[in-house]
Amino acid sequence: MKRFLKYASRFSLVLSALIALYFLLAFCLSRITVNANPVNKPEVAIYIMTNGVHTDIVMPAVSDQINWTKEISYKNTLEADSSYGYLAMGWGDKKFYIETPGFADLKLSTAVRAISGLSTSAMHATYYQNIKEDNDCKKIMISTEQYKKLIAYMLNSFEKDSIGHLIPVKTSVHYDIGDAFYEAKGSYSIFKTCNTWANAALKACGQKSCLWTIFDTGIFIKYR
Repeated sequence: MKRFLKYASRFSLVLSALIALYFLLAFCLSRITVNANPVNKPEVAIYIMTNGVHTDIVMPAVSDQINWTKEISYKNTLEADSSYGYLAMGWGDKKFYIETPGFADLKLSTAVRAISGLSTSAMHATYYQNIKEDNDCKKIMISTEQYKKLIAYMLNSFEKDSIGHLIPVKTSVHYDIGDAFYEAKGSYSIFKTCNTWANAALKACGQKSCLWTIFDTGIFIKYR
């Protein structure tokens, strides 16, 4: 018993140290800025939006570069239509998205599976009629060429069927009257979160971003 307690104590100390190191690295690396001074032609308005935990990238629903409504159809939402001119996209763990609309619904099994990197992912697409800038929603003006790079990153995040179309997730779950879920590539883990994905989207189009982040805070500090 003494030997067991001894090893259990050591394991607890090592685990605590690893957790502390993880959060210390997350804090420090999120404060290192990539593309600190981007050169942007003010041609396309995009936004970063947070609900306090999760970062979405918001883009025009229809533009000269892409008509998102052709693949992310209004009919897959509850009520969105052509008056909804903005599309927000976020990436995350599919089971978490579908089974955890609020943190009160969170199950331990879902959380463990999400951070393990063993589950599948989904893209959450939400149409909005209007976007209001505030502390939780920041506007970024980028060039047409930069937007094309962002589009490429977004499209590459989706799983596609045999003829190249996006694949809706088979679910009746909606967070909003204008949202829908689609199959996505990759797996959520403690090293790749929804905010890591959003941060990578900003990197892809040459915008201010974190060296690495798991939280939304590091991203929004860059855009105060």
